[in-house]
Amino acid sequence: MNQVRRLLPDFGTTSSPTSVERLKERGFAEALRKVFAMSGEDIISQITESGIKGRGGAAFPTGLKWSSVYKAPGETKYVVMNADESELGTFKDRVLLEEDPLGALVGVLIAAHAVGAKKAFCYIRGEYRDVENRMAEALDTLRSQGWVGPDRVDVQIRRGAGAYIAGEETALFNSIEGKRPEPRVKPPFPTIKGLWASPTLIQNVETLANVAVLFAHDTEWFKQYGTKETIGTKLVAISGHVKQPGVYEVPFGMSLTDILNAPDLGGGIAGSGRLGAMLLGGAAGTFLTPEEIAKSSLDYASLGAVGANIGSGAVMVFDDTVDLVGVTTRLARFFAEESCGQCVPCRVGTQRVVELIENDGIQSRPQDLRELGLAMRDASICGLGQTAPLALLSLLDRPELRQHA
Repeated sequence: MNQVRRLLPDFGTTSSPTSVERLKERGFAEALRKVFAMSGEDIISQITESGIKGRGGAAFPTGLKWSSVYKAPGETKYVVMNADESELGTFKDRVLLEEDPLGALVGVLIAAHAVGAKKAFCYIRGEYRDVENRMAEALDTLRSQGWVGPDRVDVQIRRGAGAYIAGEETALFNSIEGKRPEPRVKPPFPTIKGLWASPTLIQNVETLANVAVLFAHDTEWFKQYGTKETIGTKLVAISGHVKQPGVYEVPFGMSLTDILNAPDLGGGIAGSGRLGAMLLGGAAGTFLTPEEIAKSSLDYASLGAVGANIGSGAVMVFDDTVDLVGVTTRLARFFAEESCGQCVPCRVGTQRVVELIENDGIQSRPQDLRELGLAMRDASICGLGQTAPLALLSLLDRPELRQHA
């Protein structure tokens, strides 16, 4: 078996995902009892020792982020779970919240206790209404057990309105505050000045679920999977030309070839049966050639060597018949539509990329496209503008993938 089931419950689990029984089966009830008897310093120390990194894309050390919020001056602090999963090809958080919503919510409670927050928000993508209902049921279970409430942590669910930009952490804060979801200029960073200008800890759903399973066990158990540099497991959302698309939990360090072809994972290449390319990390990700895929593993160092990143965990697979220039054109239109328009490099840059590709094609003006993409990457205020040109830039760097241009 190549797949691991830690964040996701075992296949044989029959209890309701939102039940008290599930809370106990998964060890989360005991984890909460243990954590609420610990000091913030001790909790953060264990998080740091575990080596957990953010699973939303940035891979920032979780212990360091928590420590920054804990030490930040201010009586009022907040915790936010970012479930605004809008990256194309990414659906891991949805599956995680469907199958085990208590895990991520227990992670929220642990985080709040650790940093000294009395209020937390779960910001969920507006289209995930069924998932939102399941989260509400899980919160009711935690409330019935005394873990959520005025004496512990007040947890509220806030629904997004479909804006891709709202997944950016500071735009998300503005949305919660009832403002237009536009990114804020950083610094100051959210750990110092986040929600309502107070220190705020914001984490991805998968990161918080990792925290829950860590405290349901211990650090040594947690370190059984992964690599020396990147500990633990990762949820990957595999789509496109694979025989078994879906969400799978795999150890860091697994080869990309095994993720695509293992019988209990991707199951092999569909379509023509011949691998053409992979877009790793979603719309804001990087195209990889079959040769790069063959020598790379799901690890930041390995992927960094070929100019890629794990990002959101999206693995979009294309057989050798797909027009990748056409795919890139559609991605460019998506970013032009989703740009909030606040900063010039992104507002103008995304539109200009679409114009250049549609009017002149990629082959005729590659240097102009490259310079424009680099300017967007380096000068945009937030991650949307900074990552919008990455797929295009990776295609420009790999002429063998542009056979249809």
